[in-house]
Amino acid sequence: MEFLIYLDVCCLNRPFDDQTQERIRLETEAVLRILAIVQMGDWWLQGSETFDDELRKTPEGARKRQMQIWAALAMSKVDITQQIESRSRKLAQKGFKDYDALHIACAEAGKADVLLTTDDRMLRLAARHKDLLQVRVENPLQWLREVTNDRCE
Repeated sequence: MEFLIYLDVCCLNRPFDDQTQERIRLETEAVLRILAIVQMGDWWLQGSETFDDELRKTPEGARKRQMQIWAALAMSKVDITQQIESRSRKLAQKGFKDYDALHIACAEAGKADVLLTTDDRMLRLAARHKDLLQVRVENPLQWLREVTNDRCE
């Protein structure tokens, strides 16, 4: 099955987090597996102007360079429009942080199949407002387990 996937910046940060914690290690493995499948051309990664802006704010160094390499795998990029900004403001009124709201609005506008995030707050809000959202918002580990019918361990 083919998917158009939108990863938020925290997914690309996950491999640089403390890997001694099992959850972080498993989420890292899931993100890296998703990126490998994208690299093989079986799934597609969607980028956005919002993602690029957030990545620009990442301090210079090896982390940023690696994240830029992964971000370059994106096959399409959503530019911010007035419609996306308006949608983002409506999402922010529901409690989403500004960048999270913009990521959701961009993923919706780009017709992504899923927006993946490791941000628990964003995941809880998305679950609460799933009827309002036009894109599925999931944790990369849980989503990968579901779509590949395995435990990713």
